[in-house]
Amino acid sequence: MRYVAAYLLAVIGGNAQPKEAEIEKILGSVGVSVEAEKLGLVMKALSGKNVEEVIAAGKEKLASVPAGGAAPAAAAAPGAAPGGGAAAAPAAKEEEKKKEESGGESDEDMGFGLFD
Repeated sequence: MRYVAAYLLAVIGGNAQPKEAEIEKILGSVGVSVEAEKLGLVMKALSGKNVEEVIAAGKEKLASVPAGGAAPAAAAAPGAAPGGGAAAAPAAKEEEKKKEESGGESDEDMGFGLFD
């Protein structure tokens, strides 16, 4: 991702076809080391292509990705409890309490950075 981001920064800066040395310079300016093999793969994939066209093609591919998910398991629990929903109510409260506790954690540092 860091290589693509640096490539896009170079393109935004006015260089339609940046070279590897320019990408290395951009990444080096923020203290990020460069793995030549990975940079080579990115450069090979983007060589001779218009960045706007690559982004547009990516958007089309992303449009076909399903965004829906399965219903939460907790929604099925009340109906599955034998003898009524009395047993399900305390379980739902416990799950709700657990969600509140875990929701208080900070999302600021999710274990990765822009240039990791």
